[in-house]
Amino acid sequence: MTASRVKVTIRCNRCGEKFVLRGRRERGRIDTGFKMCLCSNADDFEIEENHA
Repeated sequence: MTASRVKVTIRCNRCGEKFVLRGRRERGRIDTGFKMCLCSNADDFEIEENHA
């Protein structure tokens, strides 16, 4: 089974910064490689999968 590519919007709940990334859906999870916001927030995000 190959991993499918998805587009994801990640919004920081602390500073409001928004990131649009592509990731891979594997085993029910989406991996984008995103680790931390510019404000050093590493765990308080809103993640939304964008549908084309």
